[in-house]
Amino acid sequence: MSDPSYTPRPDSSPPRTVMVVDDERNIRRALGLILESEGYQMAEAGTAERAAETLARSASPVDLVVLDLMLPKMSGLQWLERLKQDGLYRHIPVIVISGHASSEEAAQAIKLGAVDFFEKPLNRERVLLSVGKALENAGLMRQLASLSAQLDTHQEMIGNTPLMRQLYSNVERVAPTKANVLIMGPSGTGKELVSRAIHRLSTRAGKPFVKVNCAAFPRELIESQLFGHEKGAFTGADKSKRGLFEQAHGATLFLDEIGDMDLAAQAKVLRVLQSGEVNRVGSEHTFHVDVRVLAASNKDLEREVAGGSFREDLFFRLNVFPIHVPVLDERTDDIPLLAEAFMQAFCGDNGFKPKPISVEVCAALQRRKWPGNVRELKNVIERAVILSGEEITIADLPEDPHIDPFEEPAHAATAGPGAASQGGSGKRPTLREFREQAERRHIIDTLVEHEWNVSRTAVALGVERTNLHKKIRTYEIRRGETR
Repeated sequence: MSDPSYTPRPDSSPPRTVMVVDDERNIRRALGLILESEGYQMAEAGTAERAAETLARSASPVDLVVLDLMLPKMSGLQWLERLKQDGLYRHIPVIVISGHASSEEAAQAIKLGAVDFFEKPLNRERVLLSVGKALENAGLMRQLASLSAQLDTHQEMIGNTPLMRQLYSNVERVAPTKANVLIMGPSGTGKELVSRAIHRLSTRAGKPFVKVNCAAFPRELIESQLFGHEKGAFTGADKSKRGLFEQAHGATLFLDEIGDMDLAAQAKVLRVLQSGEVNRVGSEHTFHVDVRVLAASNKDLEREVAGGSFREDLFFRLNVFPIHVPVLDERTDDIPLLAEAFMQAFCGDNGFKPKPISVEVCAALQRRKWPGNVRELKNVIERAVILSGEEITIADLPEDPHIDPFEEPAHAATAGPGAASQGGSGKRPTLREFREQAERRHIIDTLVEHEWNVSRTAVALGVERTNLHKKIRTYEIRRGETR
């Protein structure tokens, strides 16, 4: 008779895989009969070393481990500790069993992350109750993580313009599928945020998001990073290492800046995408991996293909579902939302009281050009938070490095403040006009004295450089002008 408090797995749900790690074959066989009678799939290993290998090679993910503490060579406690430190497998619940363990060892196992402990000989109802509860709790934790991710996803990708709404729609459509995605856009647009959003809304949300920047490693190391290597495979390889494809088994691998990957590594990545097989550097042994690949590039990969620096077959494998991330200059209406979010985040991280951002500041930010995209805007806001008082004002913004302060503005009126220096047609200037004329002349004289270097002129005048830029634009002062 089954324990009435245990609810069997519904027939309509996919079978769960339980791995039994015990050096006694009879124990593995007995547990196998109990588990398979309730519809579970079973994997088995007689040692901790064999269990680690089974996890790495398994074509389907292991949902639960039943672990004997008394194992030869590496003990169950030692392997449990390693498992819970592994970013790829630490989420797997572990039930520990033993016929000889002390109460101290049992307590240590629970402290290391085991969800339950029971002694041999095994009781069928006790086993099924423990397994069922462990899987149920693990499922609830995955659902909670997935729900939290869905709630947070659009908070990270900020914007409400039509281009951003289209981006959200594309992410939501492709995320639940197994399709490879190629994310394209210039630096600073948020390609990694898009990739993380896809992962969080996918069926792999409870598994790791493994990232590698392909531009960060020299050519001779990128293959070792991606595919791993065996001990002695090359100079300095003093021990075997799992590659990122192995680490991302059952999960998501994000290949950032894939356009910078050399052709030899591209060929091996293509092989993994085609066959699902990985060979470590220096080994002929093949591992099967189940990895969803998301790739990103700030380069025009079609142009790179035409130029021979990127494989056409790999491009087509990755470009199953292309996503283009808009540049900030294409969605300037989102700038106030982004600025507010960056201000709130920076103030919160540094213990500052939130600072209002004036309307004039938002307007000025929207007029700027942003070749560095959202990343550049974030840096500007963080600097303004540091420099400002209780409110962020125009004076707190750094000068725009992308414009010449003496350049003729496209919207300049035919008669601006500079024309006012003439005092009208024979009309005596007002006191305000006289002050503006005097200030304009003094600024020009000081600029001439310092060879039109704005930074040195600002120091000489005793004003912030940003304020001097504002005066130059207000008085429509042109380089080379004399009073």
